[in-house]
Amino acid sequence: QIRSRLVLDLGAKISPTDTPPTARRGRFSVVKRCEHKGTKCPAAVKQVNKKLMRRDRVTQELSLLHRLQHPNIVSLIDTFYFLRVAAFLRGVLEALHYLHNCRIVHLDIKPENILVAHSPMGQPVVKLIDFGDAVQLNSAHYIHPLLGSPEFASPELVLGEPVCLTSDLWSLGVVTYVLLSGASPFLDESSEETFPRDYFQGVTQAARDFVCLLLRTDPGRRPPAGLCLQDPWLQPGQAQGEFCLDTSRLITFMDRRKHLTDARPIGGVRSFIQSRLQSRV
Repeated sequence: QIRSRLVLDLGAKISPTDTPPTARRGRFSVVKRCEHKGTKCPAAVKQVNKKLMRRDRVTQELSLLHRLQHPNIVSLIDTFYFLRVAAFLRGVLEALHYLHNCRIVHLDIKPENILVAHSPMGQPVVKLIDFGDAVQLNSAHYIHPLLGSPEFASPELVLGEPVCLTSDLWSLGVVTYVLLSGASPFLDESSEETFPRDYFQGVTQAARDFVCLLLRTDPGRRPPAGLCLQDPWLQPGQAQGEFCLDTSRLITFMDRRKHLTDARPIGGVRSFIQSRLQSRV
């Protein structure tokens, strides 16, 4: 039996337990019986289509339910939003834009160092963490030691050359590639295809162009974070940027990384970048 709980679902953390015919449909939403993954308690989940229902009406309902507490009135226990890849990347770029204006380079941009928190109203907020490798660039010739996996490291970092602010943009390009495909661009060294069809089915050309914009081996040719924020694919409301963040792909990718030895020889990565990427990107 469903308790008097309501989750306004625009995202994850819940799994449907009923078949589609038991769903209750309204003008702007669908209500389903679900189970909250955290507590294992049954709940009624109202999925709101924000394209049909004005944002101010959604906000008003949230505000009212937050204030009400009565045994005969359903209580709101949580809210979730679908996070689009473009919105996720904008959050990271906003953080990098601020850091780079302070002449600080992060040097360890990877999925594990990007978290998503939620505001009191359930809105996703991207947070950049782990500044153990971050440095303030006071000279143009700072060489940073490569201490971990080179998978997200920029070519200049892997090759032992001076790093720069746009070193972070290469790493974000690899992160974007992973978010869109669930695979690493260095997964198959024998492949000559930049965007394998098996991994990039349904990914728009605008998204692929954005990846190519960041994965340039010459750091001087990579756009700064502020300019990336102006890319048409990242603009709010653009249909071509409405690609949902598929967390299952990301989880699979991160699980695969955990089982790797993290010890692919640095020399091999150096030769890989020199022989393959320099001629292609």
